[in-house]
Amino acid sequence: MKKTLIKNISTLFQVRKNITEPLRGKELGEIPIIKDAWLAIENGIIVEYGNMKDFPGIADWQKLTIIDAQNVNIFPCFADSHTHLVYAGNREQEFEWRLNGLTYQEIAQRGGGIINSAEQLRMASEDELFEIALQRLKLIISMGTGAVEIKSGYGLNTESELKILKVIRRLKNLDLIPIKATFLGAHAIPIEYKQDKQKYIDIVINEMIPRVAQEQLADFIDVFCEDGYFSKEDTEHILEVGLKYNLIAKIHAEQLSHSGGIEAAVKYNALSVDHIEYINDTDVELLKKSKTIPVILPGAAYFLSLSPAPAKKIIENNLPLAIASDFNPGSSPSGNMAMQMSLACVMNKITPIQAFNASTINGAFAMNLQNQCGWIDIGMRANLIFTNKNTTPTTLCYHYAHPWIEKVMINGEFFN
Repeated sequence: MKKTLIKNISTLFQVRKNITEPLRGKELGEIPIIKDAWLAIENGIIVEYGNMKDFPGIADWQKLTIIDAQNVNIFPCFADSHTHLVYAGNREQEFEWRLNGLTYQEIAQRGGGIINSAEQLRMASEDELFEIALQRLKLIISMGTGAVEIKSGYGLNTESELKILKVIRRLKNLDLIPIKATFLGAHAIPIEYKQDKQKYIDIVINEMIPRVAQEQLADFIDVFCEDGYFSKEDTEHILEVGLKYNLIAKIHAEQLSHSGGIEAAVKYNALSVDHIEYINDTDVELLKKSKTIPVILPGAAYFLSLSPAPAKKIIENNLPLAIASDFNPGSSPSGNMAMQMSLACVMNKITPIQAFNASTINGAFAMNLQNQCGWIDIGMRANLIFTNKNTTPTTLCYHYAHPWIEKVMINGEFFN
């Protein structure tokens, strides 16, 4: 048994017990701490913690590693509930097009956007995709992410969608951090079906979903519900079939326009609705009667110059806001969750503590990982961020581009 004792921690952040629901309302503005703390870990799992004045001593020194964390603050790692880590190449050319005035939709009409990524991915082997996705996974871990959801969606045919999901499964099997897989075959209409969208939807429903379920490749199913992509009716049809195969719903909703995605999400008990820049009052009322978690993706709104989602309104309506990175090659090419927090403060007008809670606890709930990560408690994974003693959630947002992390611990071991 591998045992670690971390003692003399200057401040231990996000210490909570028996959380059964995501934080909402005033709860999002609170962060419990223990000053002068200790933390005990066995086989990568937190087994006890407390204040140094109450430290019970060491009964068994065998195989015990002691870390003196004097002048160090410790936080739980981020839980990033929306990424597209498995992709080939990049879309830097489209970045220049957008700076020259083209919209997201106009770039798509030129053959850019998701279609561009699909063409590049189809040419890449599974091994090539795995190696580059592993590099990205290690990168986000080094920036403090301790749990992540990864979507397919850049294959847009059965073979390539399954290839992406198999890469995600290989990443899962490494057991670096908890990973959830999402099937997003309904991400865009591939060029070969531009004139017959229904035929592609039939392939998603009749070929892709059964194969994904048969091979147990995904935890969730997602749809890009948006004008020019998949309508509310399309979305409901796909989610309904997914549920028959025990795939829990998630939805890209109300990002570029109001398309009815939140209504479809609530109808099919979606775990989360993500983006939500165009959420309206009716949507808010629907979410208040559901368990669906609204997730904002500040990096995508920033990179596409979109009006930010009304996060304050969501919090004021007692909804459990979460924040994710949307790490992808086209609209949010960054998995830096601290940067997402800062963007949420500046663009969405929420506080650093609200942003931290939305990026940890609520992020974990937004991918059904609340039994493993998101806060400090007995039984949780020891996925931890080490900083100097002056770092707080406000520091992360204020010094938004500084390397404030000193070390990251994953499963009780320092990550290199």
